[in-house]
Amino acid sequence: MTKLEIRPHQEGEFDAFKVMFNPNSYTISKSVAWAGRAGGSAPGTANGGTDRSANAPTPSFDGGQARQLSLELFFDTTERPRDKQDVRQETDKLVKLTRIQRVQGKEKPPPVCVVDWGGTMADFPFIGVVSSLTQRFVLFTSEGVPLRATLNVIFTEFLERSQDQKENDPETTTRTVRRGDTLSGIAAEAYRDAGMSRAIAEANRIDDPLRAMAGRNLIIPKLERQRRGAREPK
Repeated sequence: MTKLEIRPHQEGEFDAFKVMFNPNSYTISKSVAWAGRAGGSAPGTANGGTDRSANAPTPSFDGGQARQLSLELFFDTTERPRDKQDVRQETDKLVKLTRIQRVQGKEKPPPVCVVDWGGTMADFPFIGVVSSLTQRFVLFTSEGVPLRATLNVIFTEFLERSQDQKENDPETTTRTVRRGDTLSGIAAEAYRDAGMSRAIAEANRIDDPLRAMAGRNLIIPKLERQRRGAREPK
């Protein structure tokens, strides 16, 4: 099976790396905020927002929260040569994703990451920042060098406003990639122009068009569909 990979959202922010062992499971969670009716503005409404004439207030949508990807990752270096047995050589790659970056004397926040598992699952690639990291070391040499570790890491979704608008625009369509599909074939199907595959790749942040993507949901941008309409003969 393809190893889970963590790479930078912006090239050069850190070196991409693969985990030692794929997780046995992963969790995606999302909270949606709903607020009760404001208190004191309607007859029979108490200061706390409750309505004495109703069993419960009618909630109003107060915005969505970012999705969170939770992973438990296992690391084991017991089979490595003695000078490479410190498991922190591997776990520190994740620790660096929690730290402020200093580039040419300027401070930058921790990097945005792309968590990819071969592009074969609908939840990947997941774009986010490390919002929680817990390390547990469980086996040591006689000198106290850790050899095994379990890391619990949570990535909080980093969703750009333009991407959010594309995904929520009712005129923007999506397409689930089937085995054997290619970007050029999908573009030919959607736009009647195989050359528009670059637009689909950019909208979905696909760096390698030849990578297997079966099962992934692709955004078919509305803007490009409008361009297609302008080219089609009347």
